[in-house]
Amino acid sequence: MPELLNDEIKAQVRQVFDQMHEPVEVLFFGQKDNCEHCDDTLQLVRELADLSGLLTLQVYDIDQDARVARQYNVDKTPGLVIAGREGDRVEDYGIRYAGIPAGHEFSSLVHDLVLVSNRDSGLDEQTREILHGLTQPVLLQVFVTPT
Repeated sequence: MPELLNDEIKAQVRQVFDQMHEPVEVLFFGQKDNCEHCDDTLQLVRELADLSGLLTLQVYDIDQDARVARQYNVDKTPGLVIAGREGDRVEDYGIRYAGIPAGHEFSSLVHDLVLVSNRDSGLDEQTREILHGLTQPVLLQVFVTPT
């Protein structure tokens, strides 16, 4: 299968990845049947992982690895979890992708990898204070559709 990222894009991503400080674990969830974009998504995250020594990739089948999928609340394929790596421990920050992160979502994925690597959301202090005052869990989902 030909590479999805050309040399120019790889160079740009490497430059962004130079801002990374801590290890990041990407967990990919796919399935053998009924997953139109699983192969392309897996190839994309493999190509990204090859661009930085701070990125590692774990590959799971949502059916065969159902326990792991439940642990990370992944119920769609292709699915991605962007997490921090602290030694042998995976630190889940709740960042998920469902579907292939192509188009504008690609830059969001690269940005999220850097944010997790730096262990900082980038939110200003006032926003952090408001969020700290929340008393119940909040589920925030952003949906995009290709046009």
